[in-house]
Amino acid sequence: MVYELRTYIIPEGRMPDILNRFENTTFNLFDRHGIEVVGFWTRSGANELVYICKFDSEAAMAKAWDDFRVDPKWIEAKARTEANGPIVGEVISNTLIPTSFSPMQ
Repeated sequence: MVYELRTYIIPEGRMPDILNRFENTTFNLFDRHGIEVVGFWTRSGANELVYICKFDSEAAMAKAWDDFRVDPKWIEAKARTEANGPIVGEVISNTLIPTSFSPMQ
């Protein structure tokens, strides 16, 4: 099992838009592509959205994201929700490999 820590830097004033897109669109698409979210947070005092996904392997993670990015429903949703400008300024992704003693394996 591997985990991915994703941090999105959100442009000022756009947090409600990104939260709405995740809640109403993105999570359904994640399910279709095997992207399992185990936690989702906003960071106090910062325009950051942070979440952790779980995958069977790094190869499964790469395939899930590749398939997600070319999904026509995602392409349409992204275009629609960013009609007034981007709602994500930067994405920071880190792959996390559990240690042998981690409760999350």
